Amino acid sequence: MNFKKYILAVSIFSSVFTACGNDNVGNGGDPVVPVGPTSGDVMIYTTTGSLSHDFKKSFVNFNKTSNMSSQTIKLLENTKYQTMDGFGSAITGSTAYNLLKMTSADRAKFLKETFSPTEGMGQSYIRIAIGCSDFSLSEYSLADKPGIENFALQEEELKYVIPVLKEIIAINPTIKIMGSPWTPPMWMKVNNLTDLQPFNSWTAGHLNPKYYQDYATYFVKWIQAMATEGIKIYSITPQNEPLNDKNSASMLMFWPEQQAFVKNALGPKIKAAGLNTKIYAFDHNYNYDDMPDQQDYPIKIYEDPAAAAFFAGAAYHNYGGDKAELLDIHQKAPQKDIVFTETSIGTWNDGNVLGKRLTEDMREVALGTVNNYSKAVIVWNLMLDSEKGPNREGGCQTCYGAVDISKSDYKTIRKNSHYYIIGHLSSVVKPGAVRIGTEGFKGNGLTYAAFKNTDNSYAFVITNDSGSATRIVLEDGKNNFGYEIPANSVVSYTWKK
Repeated sequence: MNFKKYILAVSIFSSVFTACGNDNVGNGGDPVVPVGPTSGDVMIYTTTGSLSHDFKKSFVNFNKTSNMSSQTIKLLENTKYQTMDGFGSAITGSTAYNLLKMTSADRAKFLKETFSPTEGMGQSYIRIAIGCSDFSLSEYSLADKPGIENFALQEEELKYVIPVLKEIIAINPTIKIMGSPWTPPMWMKVNNLTDLQPFNSWTAGHLNPKYYQDYATYFVKWIQAMATEGIKIYSITPQNEPLNDKNSASMLMFWPEQQAFVKNALGPKIKAAGLNTKIYAFDHNYNYDDMPDQQDYPIKIYEDPAAAAFFAGAAYHNYGGDKAELLDIHQKAPQKDIVFTETSIGTWNDGNVLGKRLTEDMREVALGTVNNYSKAVIVWNLMLDSEKGPNREGGCQTCYGAVDISKSDYKTIRKNSHYYIIGHLSSVVKPGAVRIGTEGFKGNGLTYAAFKNTDNSYAFVITNDSGSATRIVLEDGKNNFGYEIPANSVVSYTWKK
């Protein structure tokens, strides 16, 4: 090779690509051309629907002059809203199965990128099933043989979910974990609360009041069994989707049932066991599946002070209704928390088309719930395979994961919108952060939220769902800086005053 020509080529390559602002990664022995600053006052992550920016990390410095821009968004740290618990996804049986099909090195890399607070996105909240879910490898409970004395963790927990959780906890020891049951043991179920006839199906049915105490013990035993494995359970819900009797594993639990169960059994048993696990009511859709007598489900539960005392707040999904319901519930019970615990993407909403889903999901799911007082945002399966599985008959067979892994090699990963929307929050908004106020520029297609972290750093997350770039200036009362938000993008910022 002509060495002078080689140097000239590298020089031209460097000047062209630095001017364009593209990322360049060296291959083999080729030189790595640095692009943009590698440090600065403000750290930024940018993702575009086209993936021209793929969670791209960059830096800018504060402006050295006073700010006169009409497109300024000012943070108001004295205007305080909810304290954030975290952001994450569900480690279902299917997710754990797929993760364990990866090589240990590939899995470690992916889990670090996803959960590490220092070397990755820092996802900080996980939801798991108590027993089976519709994304388990089979239908089962933790006491299939009648009698609570027969409680035991099963193969899916011991072989799949727990090993994965242990790897995640090693990466992020402070991660929060929520547990939700899809169904109790069948021997605890009845057809309805009038006939009280045995109901031998994983799908639908009601909890027999005769077994309230045993079922409360079931929860306590599960929390304790997980603790023995080194897994602390931060929160639970008494029933996943208590108004849905169609799922492959499911049970109806109308609000008077949940109120009675928690008031008379679950709450007292958890307290007596010395556990501080939070209990969240409801765990279902904004529109209460259009059941008139179930409207304001958690509010009706709270009307009994003895029951309300055991609930930290309420959990919501978005498969029906509008996120504005969260604000309504907050206004009716401002002393209670709200958490958002499930949403999915699938064939019905072009879930694997990032250009369509990224900004909409950021606006509606991530920022939309947070701006309506949600303390947490948790999406459904972290990882499914390229055939939307493993899945079961009667469960969702059209769902995509936050990421999908190729079933042909269990290595190639496609990252979908839900992975990015959680990552853009968790990377800069840390557990314990307080959402704070903003004023100023609204901008066509812009949705955003601001936060103050416990280390006194600021976090700001914005989505631009318009077709053109928009320049904004962020100001914290002392410093200001500008940034051009690309069209159809999500951008996260963090800095210290």
